[in-house]
Amino acid sequence: MKIRIVKFFTIQLDLDLRHIRSVIDFLKNHTILLLIITLSVISVLSFIYYYIIELGFLYNDARSHLDIGRRVVENLKPGFAQLGSVWLPLPHLLMIPTIWNDFMWHSGLSGAIQSMISYVGTSLFIYLLLRELKIDLFGRLIGVGVFAFNLNILYIQSTAMTELLLLATMTAAVYELIVWYKDENLLRLLRIGFWVLLSTLIRYDGWFLFLFITVIIFSHIFYKYGYKKAEGTVILFATFAGFGILLWFLWNFMIFKDPMYFVFGPYSANAQQKAMEAAGALPTKYNLYISFITYMYAFIYNSNPFFIFIAFIGACIMWFDKRIKSGVRIASVTLFVPLFFNIFALYFGHSSLYVKDIMGSWFNVRYGLVMIPTMAIFIGYFVHKIKSMRYLFLGLFFFITFFSYVNAEAVSLDDAISGSSGKNVKEVSGWLKKNAKEAEGFVLISVASHDAIIFSSGMQMSRFIHEGTGDYWDMATAHPSSWARWIIMRTYDEGDSTFRSLRYNKEFVNNYKLIYKYPFADIYEIKEQYLSQLNLQPVSYMNR
Repeated sequence: MKIRIVKFFTIQLDLDLRHIRSVIDFLKNHTILLLIITLSVISVLSFIYYYIIELGFLYNDARSHLDIGRRVVENLKPGFAQLGSVWLPLPHLLMIPTIWNDFMWHSGLSGAIQSMISYVGTSLFIYLLLRELKIDLFGRLIGVGVFAFNLNILYIQSTAMTELLLLATMTAAVYELIVWYKDENLLRLLRIGFWVLLSTLIRYDGWFLFLFITVIIFSHIFYKYGYKKAEGTVILFATFAGFGILLWFLWNFMIFKDPMYFVFGPYSANAQQKAMEAAGALPTKYNLYISFITYMYAFIYNSNPFFIFIAFIGACIMWFDKRIKSGVRIASVTLFVPLFFNIFALYFGHSSLYVKDIMGSWFNVRYGLVMIPTMAIFIGYFVHKIKSMRYLFLGLFFFITFFSYVNAEAVSLDDAISGSSGKNVKEVSGWLKKNAKEAEGFVLISVASHDAIIFSSGMQMSRFIHEGTGDYWDMATAHPSSWARWIIMRTYDEGDSTFRSLRYNKEFVNNYKLIYKYPFADIYEIKEQYLSQLNLQPVSYMNR
């Protein structure tokens, strides 16, 4: 009897073990598919959460990105010229298939959807890169988790900002570069070029990535095969990967008659930084120490000091790991391109970033999150190498992540709510929504200064006369009382092109009255006796 019972339990246990093994085998064989499904669910839930509590489009830049895409398809003068010159075009081009829909525009989903896909894509490339480094499944999943559960990443991926799209292309390029170092396959080289090409059309960080990878490829081939092969390889790579940069110069020449317009134009980052420098608000310029400290603070606030410390140890271990080919270790330096670029940009005054510890307020602090994939990869490597500490780290990871959620520690969101990256334009946009949305007439406004107001007003883009409307703008700034029923501008602010155009205009001075004066803009309305002379509908010949 005892023997039968033992046999029964032995068979039962054996069946249970086989069932568990089959489940484990299934999970191992379908890890990538399961990751895609899980990350997609997390991404969608995150977007829904921030949409419901109306935090998904607090960034001025997010609203501007959405408006740029919308102006291409719906505007007094729609067309690709509305892509402008300052921001690189790919994020706005990707919006075009959906931005025509009012819900996709005003919910921010038209821009957020590419961030959400990029969130999943970046996570997958972190996984693949760690797999390429022979990291076990536990280490790979930890690396993905460090990135995917970061609260700042989850917030930014729910918006129309461009950082996640950049991270996806950069991480993909580094992954392909590391694989190329192993096989030197020509097709792999073109894959690197493809991802670099995309990154150069998203943010200027991609231009630095292009230069960095070009140098690395040249150095590798030159050292191994000599100058002639290195020259041919680099010409092939640079011609493909740098094609987007060439197109951007050509675009600026064709549209604005100056290939360097995006660098030195009136709405360029250079013009903005000069104004900030004149106001004493650019402390990082030509100060390497302040530039380094400022960016490191931003990195720390977007992640966690403990995670950064572990990643640093992981990077050191990897650099001295003789089992990894020297070429792969050199290629891994590309993971630090975001760090190099941001410090250089701050030092040379091409970028501005404020952290409360140094400047007393937040501005562009989200730049720190572009190092999070790098951190995640080296943490995954650390956990793989120091197996005795992996469960301790797992516990600390859950502990830190849990309390970051409980305390809502998302500095990128704080910047949008209370920092300089967001503006509370509800007063002006609310007035327009209540008084102008259902009434006839155009609003004269500068998109360079007040895109957030346009977005938040809920009005159609074709109701606004702005710098990109060609003849409408010229006529409205010369004879405002024939075109503009309302004028929105920052009075006495030379940075507002509407004020600059109307400052000495007699029609404006005599025919308009100040309705409200708000912190971010003033509202003027045409006097009642001049309403009859207003053009209330678009003119066909001016739309050409």
